[in-house]
Amino acid sequence: MTISAAALLALWKIIAIDIILSGDNAVVIAMATRRLPKDQRNKAIFWGTAGAVLLRILFAAIIVFLLNIPFVHFVGGLLLVWIAYKVLVEREEEANVQSSDRLLKAIATIIIADAVMSLDNVVAVAGAAEGHLGMLALGVAISIPIMIFGSKAIVRVMEQHRWIAYVGSGILAWTAGKMMAGDEGVLHWFHLSYGPFVYAVAAGVTILVVSAGYITNKKAEREEGTLI
Repeated sequence: MTISAAALLALWKIIAIDIILSGDNAVVIAMATRRLPKDQRNKAIFWGTAGAVLLRILFAAIIVFLLNIPFVHFVGGLLLVWIAYKVLVEREEEANVQSSDRLLKAIATIIIADAVMSLDNVVAVAGAAEGHLGMLALGVAISIPIMIFGSKAIVRVMEQHRWIAYVGSGILAWTAGKMMAGDEGVLHWFHLSYGPFVYAVAAGVTILVVSAGYITNKKAEREEGTLI
């Protein structure tokens, strides 16, 4: 079977867009799996990424309809705020005691967060595909190793430097804030355009999530200290 030049060009554009836009998604994978035992971490990354990619391909087919739903970005942003907080405050002890449940939870977190964060990404990828659905699926599939490698590198850094987890949570919270404030319905409601308002809300959400996570973690550390 001969592949046309247009299809090949679409494939290269899809791969390039996925590489550029997958940084946040690699953070999601790293944050969701950092508390898992190493033998389960690879399973969570594999199945979570596979599920996320399947949803991306599905979203690409229905993205025009999906993005026309009022406040869909706002609701997605709220969900991502909760994820950014939860992956930051989960305790190591809980991960060890409930390792099997944690594996499934990590997979679900990866899929849900990636789905929420990929709404705009999929718009770009769907546009680059120019109707070549086969190239769309192939391009997204090729980006899988990039996401996996990136997440594993982030996890290794997190194991050495605990503060990196706060950076990761901050990235997710910043993305959530931009999604919420940048929703067309929200901007129309307040008669605003995409600009300072969106970035101010994103900054406020980031500070709120990271601060809440820090306070919660410090409180848990003090409680653990009193029990020893």
